[in-house]
Amino acid sequence: MKTAVIYWSATGNTEAMAKAVAEGAGVEPVAVSDFSGSVADYDALALGCPAMGDEVLEESEFEPFFASAESALSGKKVLLFGSYGWGDGQWMRDWEERIKAAGAELIGGEGYIVNDAPSDDDVEKLTALGKVLA
Repeated sequence: MKTAVIYWSATGNTEAMAKAVAEGAGVEPVAVSDFSGSVADYDALALGCPAMGDEVLEESEFEPFFASAESALSGKKVLLFGSYGWGDGQWMRDWEERIKAAGAELIGGEGYIVNDAPSDDDVEKLTALGKVLA
């Protein structure tokens, strides 16, 4: 099974989460700005983005990437993750709905979110989710 871990991070919190997921999945994480492949070529994807602005995906790089990939997600296993510093996780609930509407299988049933930096316990859980994904 071909797996990718693709993320956007401003402060390093979501990047730390991506590294944990990638470790579990046995792959290298890739910043969205460095991803040059096609999601259609992967069986499983871990996608990470923090909450931005009014609880939305990062708008200049990640949202355009995700919007262009949505049509290729049907039948794929997808794990969502990200960090936030305010709000109640609405960006993740909205993102989960988009994943389900695209016909993908959401690993864990919901996205994994952390307030600010991931704890050691979060890192362990994310590594385990990476194993499930792969």
